[in-house]
Amino acid sequence: MDEELSMDDSNQLLDSASDFAYHPGVQNDAAAKKFLDRFPLSVILNTLQTKPDVPGLEDTLVVCLERIFKTKYGASLIPHYMPFVQVGLTADSHSVKRLACKTVTCLLEDSDLEASCALQLLIDYEIYPLLLDCLINGNEEVATASMDAIKKLAGFPKGIDIIFPADNKAATDLGNLVAQCSSLGRVRVLSLIVKLFSVSRSVASVIFKANLLTLLEEGVSKKNDTLETLSILELLYELVEIQHSAEFLSRTTLLQLLCSLIGNSATETILRSRAIMISGRLLSKDDSHMFIDESSAKTVISAIDGRLGFLQSQDSDECESALEALGQIGSSIQGATLLLLCLPPAARHVIDAAFDRQGHGKQLAALHGLANIAGKTRSEDKIILNADAEESLRHLIYEVASRSSKLTPSGLFLSVLQQAAEIRLAGYRMITGLVARPWCLMELCSKQEIINTVTDASTETTKIGMEARYNCCKAIRKAFVSSELVSDPTFAGIGEKLDEAVRRGPYLARKSVEAQPVVMTEQRF
Repeated sequence: MDEELSMDDSNQLLDSASDFAYHPGVQNDAAAKKFLDRFPLSVILNTLQTKPDVPGLEDTLVVCLERIFKTKYGASLIPHYMPFVQVGLTADSHSVKRLACKTVTCLLEDSDLEASCALQLLIDYEIYPLLLDCLINGNEEVATASMDAIKKLAGFPKGIDIIFPADNKAATDLGNLVAQCSSLGRVRVLSLIVKLFSVSRSVASVIFKANLLTLLEEGVSKKNDTLETLSILELLYELVEIQHSAEFLSRTTLLQLLCSLIGNSATETILRSRAIMISGRLLSKDDSHMFIDESSAKTVISAIDGRLGFLQSQDSDECESALEALGQIGSSIQGATLLLLCLPPAARHVIDAAFDRQGHGKQLAALHGLANIAGKTRSEDKIILNADAEESLRHLIYEVASRSSKLTPSGLFLSVLQQAAEIRLAGYRMITGLVARPWCLMELCSKQEIINTVTDASTETTKIGMEARYNCCKAIRKAFVSSELVSDPTFAGIGEKLDEAVRRGPYLARKSVEAQPVVMTEQRF
């Protein structure tokens, strides 16, 4: 077939490419080969370049080629068409640019070519600088496709050398690019750094040694562009989710910068809220306290505590963020201990709000936070804290109860379980964590209404609610059979009720009922 198609041939190509592109299910090697036997790849690429004005042709061919290159057969052809990839990355069309970026990913991911050969092709055709240009200047879809290709490149040792050149004055040095870009371009390059940081600990180490994390710190410090600062805080939120983040971030000034944001009343509320959430997320990680010293963690807790003291009874998004952050910090045994033993204990805000019915969102965040502090998310051997922390937790809950109309913790617990479904679910989580304490078990068993609620499978109507109630019931039963109460005849009925509820499982709302015949008047039409 001639590489220059007639209009009739172009229409045939459009129809066939459309069928291939939008065929339901995955296209396999055989289907790709059959299509390319009829329309050779060189013909398709030439048509893509020479007939951009045929309605629908470009978009259809782009989708078609994307599906072809995702097959092993299609990917095996990419090394022979690197000039197209090179030209495609500089095309005016965003669709073609996106296709070229995705083709690079397919080359690295699906091609049978040895990694060293594939990487050499990228070097020979100077593909990496073009990918960076797509990242900075392309539309959102092109930037995303480019980022995916570069992230895939970072998975190879030689690829790391391409992305992080030894010469920090090179045009492709990410630090230099950030300094030269527009606001949008800077955020995109910083987003790439975060994506690369997640690839592996070794790549994260290269990023740290290249001082690229300082670019994020500088972005947080900016005072003149709220939108850019917010975007960078969103990237930091993504960064602290990465498993090895605490190890490297602990060696930066990030926590100090976040504390400054949290404590600055002149800062935009949304920026403070994100800074609070990032701090909480970072300190919630199991290994964070291996790398972040206690004084730094206390400084963060103090900053959040101070902010909550300023907000007092306000039911604001910032208040909810602060309560949620304290709950996240309390999910680790070290964090929970700090929250309960600092002076004054920051956990008091969580416990006060957990039983305050004035603000739904604030109470919900606090109940989940208290569940975390109590050990709901920790392994069984890490639920109970040291003696001082445990006494602080007990004291704070009894203190709140004494100031309320309920007078006892059992009254507070029952009040939570009598509220809306979302609050009840959080209440089940809280009780599941707390019940490992003998004083809490005694409080629960002293209120028959609580036992009735957690053992009644018809209490909840949603799957998540049923499972939360059942898990709570199992936790109470486990604590009960391990306690002295199990041999007390006074509580024998409670033990039987818990046993029966656990045997029934989470979903059985009532005991089996024998089928009964129904007699009714015959329906007539």
